[in-house]
Amino acid sequence: MTPPLMSDEKIRKARTHVNQNEALIFERSMPGKRGVALPQCDVPEVPPESVFDQKALRAAIDDFPEVSEVDVVRHFTRLSTWNYAIDLGMYPLGSCTMKYNPKINEVVARYEGFAQSHPYLPEVLCQGNLKIQHMLGECLKEITGMDALSLQPAAGAQGELTGILIIRAYLQSRGNPRKKILIPDSAHGTNPSSAAIAGYQVENIKSGEQGCVDVSALRDAVTEDVAALMLTNPNTLGVYERDLLAIVDILHSKGGLVYMDGANMNALLGVARPGDNGVDVMHLNLHKTFSTPHGGGGPGAGPVAVKSHLEPFLPHPTVEMDASGTYSYNFKRPLSVGRVRSFYGNFGMLVRALAYILTNGPGGLKQTSEDAVLNANYIRSQLKGIYDLPFDQPSLHEVVFSDHLQNKYGVTTMEIAKRLMDYGFHPPTVYFPLIVHGALMIEPTESESLEELDLFVEAMKAIAEESATNPDLVKKAPHNTRVHKLDEVAAARNPVLRWKPKKT
Repeated sequence: MTPPLMSDEKIRKARTHVNQNEALIFERSMPGKRGVALPQCDVPEVPPESVFDQKALRAAIDDFPEVSEVDVVRHFTRLSTWNYAIDLGMYPLGSCTMKYNPKINEVVARYEGFAQSHPYLPEVLCQGNLKIQHMLGECLKEITGMDALSLQPAAGAQGELTGILIIRAYLQSRGNPRKKILIPDSAHGTNPSSAAIAGYQVENIKSGEQGCVDVSALRDAVTEDVAALMLTNPNTLGVYERDLLAIVDILHSKGGLVYMDGANMNALLGVARPGDNGVDVMHLNLHKTFSTPHGGGGPGAGPVAVKSHLEPFLPHPTVEMDASGTYSYNFKRPLSVGRVRSFYGNFGMLVRALAYILTNGPGGLKQTSEDAVLNANYIRSQLKGIYDLPFDQPSLHEVVFSDHLQNKYGVTTMEIAKRLMDYGFHPPTVYFPLIVHGALMIEPTESESLEELDLFVEAMKAIAEESATNPDLVKKAPHNTRVHKLDEVAAARNPVLRWKPKKT
């Protein structure tokens, strides 16, 4: 299955052709070329000084490219074909959960009444949109076993921060916000930042030999100073915290709370509800579990769900329905932590998530989790022994290997990931979680077919064979991509973040 390598001469010619085409927009600009024909301007091209301070105006953009419409279309269409996308193939990024986004979600979110409605419309004119929010909230409460919910946070990390602020406000109302948040070393990487921003000291809890929280170490760490434990479950090893009930009892016995990072809820839909197990507050990543778009920094949605004792502290406003079936925003929440985002959240993401939930229904949602777990375990069974499995515990939605077996040939995780690009796959998550040296974190999600999984497995097996027989081939990868191996140190220290015209 090893892809044929181009000769050095062919690579040089391909690079030259690529660079020439890439330069078409900028270096090949010619004065007078136009991509559009605008009507004659019917106002002064330079506003009078009474309107604008002339010093604040820029007459023109230096070296701004002048090109035709076809040049622009070809340039950006070409760039789009150079990028990898979930619509092209598998994204095995563990923890990030890059699943396929059903197109019906996009169609529904683009309905004029959803996409064009202003967030500050009077409530009487946006009852349908309020109903969408209320319905989604009710669905998520049922899925998680929680009592109340806010859809306002715009991302999972913001949901984490909101949850910890709610915990702080609750404990403050009881007279003492406490000082520490405990975070296992198998937690998501944003957890410590969220706790610190909320004003807490962070204390790390080591995992035991099984890859789960060491209950004995936790019991010793929980004091009257501990506000909460932030628990990712399933954790970043893809392992379910089997001692969850004992963990909850330890925290509650000392007056602390349990925050669950619900980013990996896609492994539990229809199978387990955190609220039933004593979790006090949790967030959900709608992109990870409910198929809203992911990547590029947003937009996102990270709803926060709580048990009833924390409900008064949720961000305001909340969406409520009265006895007549009329929906409204409730701003009268004196104990609320306040707003955490402008308007009422990323509404388009909420529409997409509800469309996904209603399309699948209870049985379909459960099947998505079952399929995600099945796919991860299939990859695990096919690659176990070929790649090192440092924690040999039952896997749920993802599996974490290491580069230990390939390291004896001088091949690292990063090189394995880059070689995988030659086989047409996006690399998995690398070097995370930190408790696994040289981690390769693979999550196929429920989106992938058996045929796609087999192609991925075959590629990974081929790379393992290459590592043993021709390690230089792997170490110098990628070979067949548009951009070849970079000087990563130089790229990090001296990044090129903008185009500048070449001086002639």
